[in-house]
Amino acid sequence: MQEEYSYELKIPKERVAVLIGTDGKIKKQIEEETKTNIKVDSREGEVYVSGSDALSLLAAREIIRAIGRGFNPEVAQLLVKPDYGFEIIALPDYAKTQNDMVRLKGRVIGREGKSRKIIEELTQTDICVYGKTIGIIGQAERVGMARQAVITLLEGGTHASVYKWLEKQQREMKKAELLGSSDRL
Repeated sequence: MQEEYSYELKIPKERVAVLIGTDGKIKKQIEEETKTNIKVDSREGEVYVSGSDALSLLAAREIIRAIGRGFNPEVAQLLVKPDYGFEIIALPDYAKTQNDMVRLKGRVIGREGKSRKIIEELTQTDICVYGKTIGIIGQAERVGMARQAVITLLEGGTHASVYKWLEKQQREMKKAELLGSSDRL
C-alpha cells in the first residue's frame, strides 16, 4: 500500500477563484500535473492537498502558495519544473509603519512598473508584489539574484546600483555558461 501525504494551506479568500479557475480548470491542471488531489474551502480560503509522491505534493503546495501570493496560475505552474524556485519576502521585516510598506512597495515596483520589469528582465524571473509580500519565481540561482536585488532596494539601496550589480551578475553567468559549454566541445 502506498503512503499518502498531505498539506493544509490557507490562501486569501480573494485568490480562491483564481486557484480554482473557470469551471475548475486551473485546479484540475495542477492536480493532473502534480498527481495530487486538491480540496478547496472557498469560504475560509483553506486548501487541502494530498498525494502519494512527496515531491509532486511539494510542487503542488508551492504552486498554490504562489497563486495565493498573487501570481498568475501559468507563472505559478512553472514551479512543477525541478530547477524552479519560489521565494517570498515579507515586507513587515523591512517596514515599521503602513506608510513605510506603501513606500517600499513603490520602490520595488517603480514608476509604471519600470523597476520590477528591469529586475525581471535582468534576472529572467517573475516578481509579484501582493499584500504584505513580494514573491519571486524563476530558476533557482536567478531567484537568488532577484531576491538580493529586491532586498537591496528595501534596505535603501539605489536603483542604479542594483541594476549595475544585476548586469554584472548577468555577464558573469553568461561567461560561466560559455566556459562550461567550451569544456564540453
